[in-house]
Amino acid sequence: QVQLVESGGGLVQPGGSLRLSCVASGRIVSIRFMDWYRQAPGKQRDLIAHIPGDGIIEYADSVKGRFTISRDNAKNTVTLQMNSLKPEDTAVYYCHAEGVCSGDHWSDCHDYWGQGTQVTVSS
Repeated sequence: QVQLVESGGGLVQPGGSLRLSCVASGRIVSIRFMDWYRQAPGKQRDLIAHIPGDGIIEYADSVKGRFTISRDNAKNTVTLQMNSLKPEDTAVYYCHAEGVCSGDHWSDCHDYWGQGTQVTVSS
């Protein structure tokens, strides 16, 4: 069984920074994509940053230029550096791993979600 565990959320003032981390543990041979989503109260869960194992990184327009996603394939971790935070960035942030494979067969690959971490931007 694979688990994703996030850390690094909290309360920060507008203009401040936070760094979120997500570690995938369990029997893992490879992870195709790792993403960060967020969900504000009363709103849908939105994709904000996407990083493949080797390829183009993508960001939502709302965070482009302020957030940076990175991953360490050897450690099965993904991080989200968030700078110049705004009150509208307040949300629960979720780590998502796509194509987590425990073997070579397609049936060995699944997607997983972390439990979420609260980020609150307020003065």
